[in-house]
Amino acid sequence: MFTDPQSVTVNAVAKSMPKILSEGTKSVYRTSDGLFEMTVSHQLSRQRIRSLVKISQRAIVPDPLTSANDYETLIAQIIIDRPEVGFDATTIGYLITGITAWINTAGVVGKLYGQES
Repeated sequence: MFTDPQSVTVNAVAKSMPKILSEGTKSVYRTSDGLFEMTVSHQLSRQRIRSLVKISQRAIVPDPLTSANDYETLIAQIIIDRPEVGFDATTIGYLITGITAWINTAGVVGKLYGQES
């Protein structure tokens, strides 16, 4: 079980998120202002385990066509889909480290934003 609260650093600012929901293999953590939320969940299906870590950020954004502002949500998530046996936590960690390092390489987020593949 993860500790309560969880903390994620966004733009050099730590976001403390107390647990607001615990439901079987799913927990949800949220900042007191409701702008950041993290979900951690697990599903078992066909002898595979799917673990999800999702972080969302709500923000007031301007509508370019009107003068109105509205809330929008940005979501980043990692899904680990693995068989019940065969890969240990260390091996999974290596893969997660590899993909996060690649995403953090200069220019990658910009290319993803530009819908390059």
